[in-house]
Amino acid sequence: MKSKVYFSREITAEKVLELYKLLDKTLDGNVAIKVHSGETGNQNFLRPAFWKPVIDYVGGTVVEANTAYDGTRNTTTKHLVTIREHGWNKDYDVEILDDEGPDMVLDIPDGKVIQKNYVGKNLAKYDSLLVLSHFKGHPMGGYGGALKQLSIGIASSFGKAYIHGAGVPEDIWTADHDSFLRSMADAAGSVVDYFKGNAVYVNVMKNMSVDCDCCAVAEDPCMKDIGILVSLDPIAIDQACIDLVYAATDDPGQSHLLERIESRNGVLTIEAAAELGYGSREYELIEV
Repeated sequence: MKSKVYFSREITAEKVLELYKLLDKTLDGNVAIKVHSGETGNQNFLRPAFWKPVIDYVGGTVVEANTAYDGTRNTTTKHLVTIREHGWNKDYDVEILDDEGPDMVLDIPDGKVIQKNYVGKNLAKYDSLLVLSHFKGHPMGGYGGALKQLSIGIASSFGKAYIHGAGVPEDIWTADHDSFLRSMADAAGSVVDYFKGNAVYVNVMKNMSVDCDCCAVAEDPCMKDIGILVSLDPIAIDQACIDLVYAATDDPGQSHLLERIESRNGVLTIEAAAELGYGSREYELIEV
């Protein structure tokens, strides 16, 4: 059976909540709401106000994890300052998953490259997961969406280095590139398994730069905004976003974003995730 992906070309905070409700999925218990807090200086990340209706409706805790590179989010102290400066704690309860050690280790028995995923120990507090992703390009992964949020996004600072290094943290920037992409698929699968289906994914195709929200100096968006997608399948929602980029043949910025995705072999993460079987590249796009 094809996974359902709901899609709207209207991009508003209210539309995010409307599409979320169409899934008819209740996120029970203590809900972790994964966002991207945005590196200081980045102009493209989606602000807290954009997510407010859906966060208020779900009523969970906004969560983030520290980065593995120098910047304004690589320690809990600095990250909390950035979160405050970007307004995340104005209306939401916010928690850094790896605010202090030790990490929680998720086993990946079927992992193709890595067999362990290191995440912040605070993830154990949560029963379900809402992943709010800004779909855009990425300097290393080619693109960033639901699978990146599940893997690099939820991994601890050490875990990020472990994934990037394909199991060897010291090789964070020098590991075989395709092994890094497959490691992301492995890690994302471990988080999907951890929450046992109690997860919802939202991808917003807005402010689409070739660069990630983790870049302090990022290119301005190169493509026109496309829309909002929601699904219970992280693989299907990312594949649908890629397909929508390919379908935007009249957009003069399409070739620039596709060059970033293709030159980094970004689709391999989706392919590797599908091989692991925790979702499907086959989907039904339901336009609302």
